[in-house]
Amino acid sequence: MGAWDDVAFLDGLAQAELVRRREVRPIELVDAAIERIERLNPLLNAVVTPMVDLARAQAQAGLPDGPFAGVPFLLKDLLAAYAGVRMTSGSAYLRDFVPAHDSELVRRFKRAGLIVLGKTNTPEFGNTATTEPRLFGACHNPWNTALTPGGSSGGSAAAVAAGMVPLAHGNDDGGSIRIPAACCGLVGLKPTRARNPLGPDFGDMIGGMVVEHALTRSVRDCAALLDAVSGPDLGDPYWSPPPAGPFLDEVGAPAGRLRIAFSTTPIAASNAPVHPDCTAAVLDAARLCADLGHRVEEARPALNGAELSDAFYVMWTGGFAWSMAGTIQAVGRPPEADEIEPTNWALYEIGRLTTAAAFLAAQQTLQRAARDVAHFFADYDVWVTPVVSAPPPLLGAFAAPPDDPMQGWRRVDDWVPFTRLCNATGQPALSLPLYWNAAGLPIGTQLIGRFGDEATLFRLAAQLEAARPWAQRRPAVSA
Repeated sequence: MGAWDDVAFLDGLAQAELVRRREVRPIELVDAAIERIERLNPLLNAVVTPMVDLARAQAQAGLPDGPFAGVPFLLKDLLAAYAGVRMTSGSAYLRDFVPAHDSELVRRFKRAGLIVLGKTNTPEFGNTATTEPRLFGACHNPWNTALTPGGSSGGSAAAVAAGMVPLAHGNDDGGSIRIPAACCGLVGLKPTRARNPLGPDFGDMIGGMVVEHALTRSVRDCAALLDAVSGPDLGDPYWSPPPAGPFLDEVGAPAGRLRIAFSTTPIAASNAPVHPDCTAAVLDAARLCADLGHRVEEARPALNGAELSDAFYVMWTGGFAWSMAGTIQAVGRPPEADEIEPTNWALYEIGRLTTAAAFLAAQQTLQRAARDVAHFFADYDVWVTPVVSAPPPLLGAFAAPPDDPMQGWRRVDDWVPFTRLCNATGQPALSLPLYWNAAGLPIGTQLIGRFGDEATLFRLAAQLEAARPWAQRRPAVSA
């Protein structure tokens, strides 16, 4: 690999340091990243909307003095509006939709000094855990291109894992940051509810289940980016507890002797067994935590998984119907039958039948579960679980026949029973690439913290990263 390929696998803070020391210019980083995208994207289909001219213009103009000044970045093609650039949400219905303003999060990314090179592939409306939209086609996993990179932030994950950019935007409504992080060997944080803004278009999405952040190669990038973009926007309906200090300061800070619970079976209703690789990853992480001096024991909250699953899907489908109503208003016309994929059309129809009373009852069920989980975290600092129930499957594994458009979604449901609880409770959860299986695939491990306590997660994650480093691992599609 050439020198620029080596630079590509530095994390974002390291690339920004090169810019600060004037060892490289932002335009050089941008041009090198564009070259990698153009070289690798035909194999991965991770970037669906290039923004090459905008990126080069931004790199050559004056940049703000942010922590990531001059660092190449990608936006997921969902929720993060960039004025004048199409935002399709992976749907043919929105293929020509162009927002007229930046979202608040995008404004903060820019203030941090990040240079947006393009938008990444996502399943239609982000409604599944694999990135195979009909509009753009499948995104491929850089570790094995026959496999899914996960979803819904699959394009961002594939791009970071392959070294196109050191970090990329993602969002999470049921695991959509953590799942692709687990599939692609990255760090993926779902922050505390309302840690990052959703404005100006949204104050709250689906009872606070939707959150924004990014996929990164290092724990410190994850923390530094959260410092740069977190905090309430004017007019937000509520916000998360402010941190005691900068999140980046927690990386490398003493973790103390933490009380860590672990479990390998899902609370959510699931018909699929947990794969031995995913169980092994959690047990290995538990042993590592014990070796580092933490108190570790097997435990999990006592919750009714079937009740939680039912409530989650009432809110999800009802929320999707609500978001589609807003989308129709923005587009100015309803979708044609062939503009929405069959599974999402079925979800929309289900959601339109959801009453306000049923939605609020489901919300109450999830809020009650959040209180139960909060009591569990009175006894534990961190809870360790799998991210998914099996290694990344083949692309196409979740396809559905025309006569049963929900069949694939039910299979997805069995694959991702561990992640959605934290969307319901609002807690932070972090996927770490601590384990690789015999096939050379990353198997993510989920660390869950108490509400508002990303700090403890960062302290423990940095300790685990130092003990079990992954920075030198590079997927097959990276050269």
